Amino acid sequence: MPQRPPAPSFEDLLDSAQAHALHLELRDEVFEAFLRDGSVPADDSGFWSGWLPLVERTVARGVEVRRARIVSEPVTDYIRFEHAITDANLRAGEQVRWLPRCRASALALPGNDFWLIDDRLVRWNLFSGDGQGLEPDHTEDPQAVKLCAEAFRSVWDLATDHADYRI
Repeated sequence: MPQRPPAPSFEDLLDSAQAHALHLELRDEVFEAFLRDGSVPADDSGFWSGWLPLVERTVARGVEVRRARIVSEPVTDYIRFEHAITDANLRAGEQVRWLPRCRASALALPGNDFWLIDDRLVRWNLFSGDGQGLEPDHTEDPQAVKLCAEAFRSVWDLATDHADYRI
């Protein structure tokens, strides 16, 4: 069986987007560094590894970058950290919404976090049971694209804008 090519990088994905780049996050995890002192990384820190300039460049081309997070409540320390750093995502031009997991029960959702680019390509973000990132996967399968597009839109419609979401 031929080996699949690697998943596109985030830079390749966002550079290829013409209309929108949608990201659905479904996982909770603990982030120990945030627990130590409660500080968040500055926009120009190495933590962002070029992410913010990439989003700014993408949004400047007229591409809508949206991120929806499904979270368990009460939230984990990692989700508190994500909430605290989201202002940087917003300054870069992302739109971010939050959906409590209890409100997602009736939604058809894929099993993994994903990025959906222009309703044509899905990049799966895969994680081990202990939250470690694995090699991402991707597909252009129309059924998977449709599932992700419908899932994202359902979550987005139910979710609360970052400015209004309280943890």
